[in-house]
Amino acid sequence: MVAKAPALDLAFAALANETRRDVIQRLRRGPMAVSELAEPFEMALPSFMEHLRTLERGGLVTTEKTGRVRTVRLVPKQLKRASDWLEKQRTMWEKRLDQLDAYLGTMEIDE
Repeated sequence: MVAKAPALDLAFAALANETRRDVIQRLRRGPMAVSELAEPFEMALPSFMEHLRTLERGGLVTTEKTGRVRTVRLVPKQLKRASDWLEKQRTMWEKRLDQLDAYLGTMEIDE
């Protein structure tokens, strides 16, 4: 049995692909229709839609259909959660490296 993945795991899994990161970058300018968003990518629309579904499962984008147009929007809150997690990791590792540097500075060098 597969356990349900936490939201942050799904977000990082979605961001693990270059195409999906490029989609996020393009959406920083604002919401876009799927057809406009898919334009620069050299892939069939069904393949592109799978990338969007992965981003949606990761909580990074939402889509809304109005008539025949599906619009994609960023979900900044989920991006912020991922950013906050990375920042905590960076802070922890910087602290550990500073402690290691301090410790190594106290060691005598044998010649």
